[in-house]
Amino acid sequence: MARSDKRVSVTLACETCKRRNYITVKSKLNDRERIELKKYCRWDRAHTLHRETR
Repeated sequence: MARSDKRVSVTLACETCKRRNYITVKSKLNDRERIELKKYCRWDRAHTLHRETR
C-alpha cells in the first residue's frame, strides 16, 4: 500500500542551535501552518522549541 499524499514528512529544527534534529510526518489537511513542538535537543541538553523547516 502506497503512502497517501495527505501526509507529508517534515523536518524539525531547534530554535536555539538551529540544527535539524527530527523528521516526522504531519497531515496537510489538518495542519496547514508550520508545527512547533518542544523536543529534546542533545546539543543543548534541554527541551527546546523545534519548528518545521522547508
